[in-house]
Amino acid sequence: MLADEVVDCHVLVIGSGGAGVRAAIEASQYGDVVLISKTIVGKGGCTTMAEGGFNAVLRGEDSCGIHYEDTMKGGAFLNDPNLVNILSRDAPLRMGDLVKWGAVFDFTDADEIAQRPFGGQRFPRTCYAGDRTGHEMMVTLVEHLDSTRVTTLQEYTVIDLLKDGDRIIGAMALDEKGSLVLLKADSTVLATGGGTRVYDISTNSSSGTGDGFAMGYRAGAELIDMEMVQFHPTGAIVPYDARGRLVTEAVRGEGGVLLNNRGERFMKDYDPQRMELSTRDVVARAIATEIQQGRGSPNGGVYLDVTHLSREQIESRLPVMLEQFLKFGVDIRTTPMEVAPTAHHIMGGLRITPECRTTLPGLFACGEVSGGVHGANRLGGNALAETQVFGKRAGEAAGKAEKRQKRVDEAQVTLQQERLDRFMNGTKSPSQVRMLLQQAMWEGANIFRNAIDLKTALAAAGVLADKPIKAKTPRNLAECCIVENMCLVASLICRSALIREESRGAHVRKDIPQTWDAQNSPFGHTFISKKGQGIEKRGVP
Repeated sequence: MLADEVVDCHVLVIGSGGAGVRAAIEASQYGDVVLISKTIVGKGGCTTMAEGGFNAVLRGEDSCGIHYEDTMKGGAFLNDPNLVNILSRDAPLRMGDLVKWGAVFDFTDADEIAQRPFGGQRFPRTCYAGDRTGHEMMVTLVEHLDSTRVTTLQEYTVIDLLKDGDRIIGAMALDEKGSLVLLKADSTVLATGGGTRVYDISTNSSSGTGDGFAMGYRAGAELIDMEMVQFHPTGAIVPYDARGRLVTEAVRGEGGVLLNNRGERFMKDYDPQRMELSTRDVVARAIATEIQQGRGSPNGGVYLDVTHLSREQIESRLPVMLEQFLKFGVDIRTTPMEVAPTAHHIMGGLRITPECRTTLPGLFACGEVSGGVHGANRLGGNALAETQVFGKRAGEAAGKAEKRQKRVDEAQVTLQQERLDRFMNGTKSPSQVRMLLQQAMWEGANIFRNAIDLKTALAAAGVLADKPIKAKTPRNLAECCIVENMCLVASLICRSALIREESRGAHVRKDIPQTWDAQNSPFGHTFISKKGQGIEKRGVP
């Protein structure tokens, strides 16, 4: 065997955000589990950065049926109804788990979990811990993980999945020194998060590079709706090195208003009923339009103003935002923030069943790497709920899978070793390739799209994918693999965007006239795999 180390387990979980840790916790009831992460468990990924909250129906006037309807409408009716039903039904139960395990959420004077309004939702159902909700969740989950017998491998980068025929039997990874490790498993759970780091301006941490999408595609899994990239309406724009940093929707949930350079509350022209609490796709397009039409701020954004709120409300409900902007030299208690849209979340991903099974035997997926829950646009607060609802389901289903003999085809290992050798003999800087890719995607596959720009971005991704990337030392091999993944993910986004010849949710084709609304669209999911690509016709599987 060409690998430096071989690990054998019942369930392998790839990714250590909210979905991955929850999956590992659940799977641990059924056998030995390995949780592998390219970061430190609980420190990387998007869950710990998520500020806004967790959607769960907890009040009598609200209902799971209304949460379902809001999610379907917000997702432009592209969501998988079965998955949305599970999300709305199970979210209150998973919130109860977190509280039972010690998570400290904000409570009302009536000793109930506090809930704030978020965009596109008819009731305040977003539970929160100030504006540190994701951090509080991850602290709780990691503490609970520590009480299990799960083995954690930290700062290991998974570079591809292992197969026995069509069945996934684990993965191949690089440790922090660049040595190759084989991980054999009866079941494998992908919980690798999102991939909007393929864009120049993104809210994602440095780990949001789309590795799970790329590995799943290379292994033969089917992905759906990869064109559906959510641009969060409000990202920081100054200073330069803070571009894209998330300005949580909680700011608008607490009463923040959006203003253009004329001092106009412009959302009245785009959604006069919901105003700033419209869905993210609508607000992001509104801000982009104001900027394009010359009504933006001096730094190329618009103003998000909370100066009319009390100091106590800002300091207690938005402490992270206050601290963040003070570091930028802006006191949001007295001065409006400048914000602009930033790449935030990929709604598409690996096609899954309600048990989180993908189209490949032995492979499960949960969290942002999976598709179908959010449709064409995600409601704020649904992502944290998704991590727990589907993390639990993926871990249970993977754990219950039968134990199997796992035969590793050494030819796969040989191909990986040849790939790594190629990087050691390359000539191009991976950081340079990454930068060029991010710029091409920002210019060609942004909020407003057309075929010419998408084809240009797709061609750029193809050219960059063929560059002979160089690893200066074995420790840099992981970076080269990640940049290859980013090029592939960018191409999947562009290819899918070209397939969907309509405007739907976060995907806007400016070059295609349209006579239907989302609810009456003739189209369903786009699908893409090594076997082919296309778009489902509505009502036709």
